[in-house]
Amino acid sequence: MTLIKLVILDRDGTINVDSDEYIKSPAEWLPQPGSLEAIARLNHAGWHVVIASNQSGLGRGLFEVTDLNAVHTLMHQQLAEFGGRVDAVFYCPHAPDEACHCRKPQPGLLEQIAERYGISLKGVPMVGDALRDLLAGVSVGCEPHLVLTGKGAAYQGRPLPETFPDTTRVHADLSACVDFLLAREDAMQAAQ
Repeated sequence: MTLIKLVILDRDGTINVDSDEYIKSPAEWLPQPGSLEAIARLNHAGWHVVIASNQSGLGRGLFEVTDLNAVHTLMHQQLAEFGGRVDAVFYCPHAPDEACHCRKPQPGLLEQIAERYGISLKGVPMVGDALRDLLAGVSVGCEPHLVLTGKGAAYQGRPLPETFPDTTRVHADLSACVDFLLAREDAMQAAQ
């Protein structure tokens, strides 16, 4: 069991609106409705929030690290307006053909998070909008949560394919996922 309350979030499609053209600048970064408030609610309940994101646009030469940093600066500024924060952003800069260990569904980013915090990720919620997010999380013991925003919108109103982990919990969006996590925590505390 972890000593800190930690949740790992995918970025594009989970926190912000995704784009097939990639999010290359702050001007293209638009939060999903309610996502920043949801992160702030987690923070206010004592949770640490970390991002694990594939950013293959770097490896494809579509944007530079300075552009990615500018996007994250905007995200942090907008989160602060709600009293929220993301503790750390871990990202894979590689293109898919580079066969790296950090591109989800590979577990490298999550292993980096576990090492940084010095904890096991067993039972830590991993929230994402795509199968690869959940597979990366499950490979290190995370609890899989799918949001039906971004790529996850394709599963609205229909059962998940068998390729998804059978323990996957499905939520309308990040806000609904946070509602679930906080309600479950309250119920567990009440039962003690």
